[in-house]
Amino acid sequence: MNQTANKSQNSALYTLITVFFFWGFIGASNGVFIPFCKAKFGLDQFQSQLIDFAFYGAYYIGAILLFIFSSIAKKDILNAWGFKKGIIYGLLVSTFGAVLMILAVTEGSYLFILGALFIVALGFSLQQTSAQPFAASLGEPHSASSRLNLAGGINSFGTTIGPIVVSFALFGVISGVSIQEFAQKPDSLDSMRILYVFVGGLFVLAAALFYFSKKLPDGKSDSTFEPASKAMKTLIAITVILVAVFAYIFSRYEDPEFITRFIENKEKDYLGLGLTVSTLLIVVIGLLFANTRAQKSPEGWGAMKYPQLVLGMLALFTYVGVEVTIGSNLGSLLETADFGTIAGPALAPYMSMYWGSLMIGRWAGAITVFNPSNQLRKILLIVVPYLAFGVVLAANAVSGQDITPLYAYAFVILFQIAGFFLGKDQPSRTLMIFGIMGMTAMLIGLFTTGTIAIFAFMSGGLFLSIMWPCIFSLGIAGLGKYTSQGSSFLVMMILGGGIIPPLQGKLADIIGIHTSYAIPVLCFAFIAFYGWKVIGILEKQGIGHDIEVGGGH
Repeated sequence: MNQTANKSQNSALYTLITVFFFWGFIGASNGVFIPFCKAKFGLDQFQSQLIDFAFYGAYYIGAILLFIFSSIAKKDILNAWGFKKGIIYGLLVSTFGAVLMILAVTEGSYLFILGALFIVALGFSLQQTSAQPFAASLGEPHSASSRLNLAGGINSFGTTIGPIVVSFALFGVISGVSIQEFAQKPDSLDSMRILYVFVGGLFVLAAALFYFSKKLPDGKSDSTFEPASKAMKTLIAITVILVAVFAYIFSRYEDPEFITRFIENKEKDYLGLGLTVSTLLIVVIGLLFANTRAQKSPEGWGAMKYPQLVLGMLALFTYVGVEVTIGSNLGSLLETADFGTIAGPALAPYMSMYWGSLMIGRWAGAITVFNPSNQLRKILLIVVPYLAFGVVLAANAVSGQDITPLYAYAFVILFQIAGFFLGKDQPSRTLMIFGIMGMTAMLIGLFTTGTIAIFAFMSGGLFLSIMWPCIFSLGIAGLGKYTSQGSSFLVMMILGGGIIPPLQGKLADIIGIHTSYAIPVLCFAFIAFYGWKVIGILEKQGIGHDIEVGGGH
């Protein structure tokens, strides 16, 4: 009976992880699409990063709307639907977004493209909020983290091939043509329309697969909805202020004088930089204010009264932000002379290797799902990263790319393997070690050029790979009945992917794309700080170091 149940749960899990692939595929492909749109529509670096703002901002909007509606209804709406229906509804929303994307590229409107991408990601927000607890529920609680790491590995496979597929869709097999020359062709967007016809069809097929799958349970949690009126008001206030600031930033681009001075004449837009920095400060100050008030009077704040959660929200915000900003600005960085003027289809292997670096770590993190012995696990921690590295190389080779410049990257992977062993399966220790390694890699990239700097920046993916589950586990540790609510708050912090890349983009417009990579240095430093700080917080609450790593993104 147990064997039959296990087979059923495994079948359900394999069906579920298809959506994890979609998130990675679309999200990572933005790294190739951004420099193309920059050339196609004559954008500055900040404007090009609005693709990330639209995409990751939708995750936040979707999560906070679910929280607000649930608070008004005084019940968890998603739980009332069931996680299976939540995923189906999310896939249908993403299908609608894909249809809008087809219309947007046909019209050739950048604003329309941003709106369509927002709808696609809004569906992803609903899928992700449903899929994470759903995957955790498909089996024993103690093995939940392994299932989520496995799902995260599939997500990372999507991030690996996404840039390759989108690069091929945009550029085909052309060579010797710059991205600027190709973007100016009248039909340069036609292939994106075909791609999104295919993607939209996959969304529909996935929704049908979930709907007609009898082995897939409805998926509901036994947890009760915990109200948090003060937390909700604070999040609404943060959202309203952010929308107002970005609306003003956008309005400046409608002013002909602004366009002439700051875009055409390349003047430095310090006001724009200040406004973009303010969006970061709004989130940071808002959350710290909430926790300070909650410490004095916990009633109405829900999970926000726990400092490990609020700092974890900021850490997750920073993690998603740095993960996205490294990849999204990498295309423009590689186009510069100091980095070999790599452009067009030649970008794909580097973008793929960056996102593939996350896959390398996540595959290693999923080893325990197969219950290996301690000795075998140590061997696999060395073998699996190089197996994943081989998959990334093979995917690029099959697409016709020259992969010889990437062979030496095998040496860099050794540092990640060392980090795993030094971390000793302790989330806080692993987070601190990988944060320091990531910060060091970014500093090396800042002060060098050429291959060394490229490898240093790409290695950010290696050190980011295990951060989501570590931060997630530490953030919800000790929350008790507020665990579900805390998880929702953490998912909202995917917003970092919509705030930090535009900030780096605006900084790049002023001080240059290479120097703007000081932003990832600061991000890794904060994540390392959280890994160090949170243990003291948890020890004061009587919680030890042996917190299980769970979660996957």
